[in-house]
Amino acid sequence: MNSPDRHLGCDRHEDGARVNDAVRYEADVLVLGGGPAGTWAALAAAAAGVSVVLADKGFCGSSGATASGGNNLWYLPDGPVRERSIRARQAQAGGLTDVTWMRRVLETTWEKVNLLAEWGYPFPLDRDATQLRASLQGPEYMRRMRRRVHRSGVRILDHHPAVELLVDGDGVVSGAAGIARQQGQRRWEVRAGAVVVATGGCALLSGGFGTNVDTGDGLLMAAEVGAELSGMEFSTAYALSPEWGVHTKGLMMQFATYYDESGTPLRLADGVPPRFAAAQLLAEGRRVLARLDKAPPHLRESMRNSQPNFFLPLEKAGVNVFSDMYPIRMVYEGTVRGTGGLRVVDHACATTAPGLFAAGDAATRELITGAISGGGSHNGAWAISSGTYAGRGAARFALPRRGAVAASLAPRGRVGIRPSGAVRPGLAPEVIDVAQQHVLPPQRTFVRTGEQLQASAAALQDAWQDAGRHLHGSGRDLLRSRQAAALLACARWITAAALARTETRGMHRRSDRPTADPSLAHRLLVGGLAEIRTRPDPVGPLLSDDSTEELAS
Repeated sequence: MNSPDRHLGCDRHEDGARVNDAVRYEADVLVLGGGPAGTWAALAAAAAGVSVVLADKGFCGSSGATASGGNNLWYLPDGPVRERSIRARQAQAGGLTDVTWMRRVLETTWEKVNLLAEWGYPFPLDRDATQLRASLQGPEYMRRMRRRVHRSGVRILDHHPAVELLVDGDGVVSGAAGIARQQGQRRWEVRAGAVVVATGGCALLSGGFGTNVDTGDGLLMAAEVGAELSGMEFSTAYALSPEWGVHTKGLMMQFATYYDESGTPLRLADGVPPRFAAAQLLAEGRRVLARLDKAPPHLRESMRNSQPNFFLPLEKAGVNVFSDMYPIRMVYEGTVRGTGGLRVVDHACATTAPGLFAAGDAATRELITGAISGGGSHNGAWAISSGTYAGRGAARFALPRRGAVAASLAPRGRVGIRPSGAVRPGLAPEVIDVAQQHVLPPQRTFVRTGEQLQASAAALQDAWQDAGRHLHGSGRDLLRSRQAAALLACARWITAAALARTETRGMHRRSDRPTADPSLAHRLLVGGLAEIRTRPDPVGPLLSDDSTEELAS
């Protein structure tokens, strides 16, 4: 097996070129990730007339949060209803959104969802036989996306996780390298004119439904080539799940009544959503029970049919969710349902690293969701739209580079691949444990304090330095070591951004700073690896006049 410092190669199957026992492939655009954002990016790039390779950590079309469940969509027709939705979102989002982005995402989502209908997606019908296109069933959606990508001529590399990006002599991102998990951990390399990172967000291996592939790998690789992140403080998303389960799809919980351990309904203060009240008690270490007794009887059968995987584990445990109370817990979803990710600097979803584009959960959603979670609908729309923009942008960037990518490319992976000191076997689990200790517990993250954040920042910095000296894996363990490094990096960015935002805004809550600070009504950038740095985004929010008045009031 090659040493970790060797170039990695890409499996081109029947026509790949072998280089030092690795396999190399060349394409105009490389897409990393095979979820909604990655597949839309691959389709957009292929439609622009360029060659595309899509490499996925798992099996494109079946891994990730969407494939395991599905989601609603921010899908609205042009006109007053769309504008009202924009104003309502801006009023809730802490003043950090951009109305131009919101309008173009709504327009692109409308266009692409209608295209899905043309492709034969089986949307349900209402009583008038009109298709209901505001939600998608994940398995069916992603099965059709995979088929469409394949038919578009895209080379799909399943079970080919990337572990590092490659750059040319000018620092332009020009490909990636990784391992082929089902081919003896063989090393691969894709040389490309541009790269789209659509590898998902980071849920810190919390066990949330469909999120264990979301370990922040793409964020780490992007930071290693100089990309900045934004909105990482808005990563406090938790879902409510049965105490014994991991199902975190929250749509059905809108029908829940929450009870304390004695079976008494929770008392809700004016304006406090029931789910938030339940989460507050859980974060304090108290037990909370739920029962879906608000569900109208005539909807219950359709609820079962629309999300059977929500009901199955409960019913196996003998729970009738409409009549029985059952205990719940908080499961961390991080930036997957939160907001933070790579900063995008233009309408093509380019990052601050030349040649690198970002889409889906790997890119910040602040532009359309601000300081709050996008939930399923806005996040689903963002995946479709940002994937489309990033694929087109990458194709435009790559075309002038066709045939001109440098013969020698430099791998940029460091922590977990190229330690500066003696390798310490078995270090990856320890690194993961440190990252999880400082982010996963609701007592630390649901509501934060400056004192806790400072202690976490110091501990995570020490862990990072230790990992840089001693963390390494080869073969199968290479992916594990890189995931550990990515989880630790994400924990550091989350902590640094939360420490720098000395206020409460949206889903970022500080008990020591319980109110919003008008001077912090801007997006906050974070970056760096050896040392973390933060700064205000030089591009300010852009609000519609109506929502500006609502925020002022």
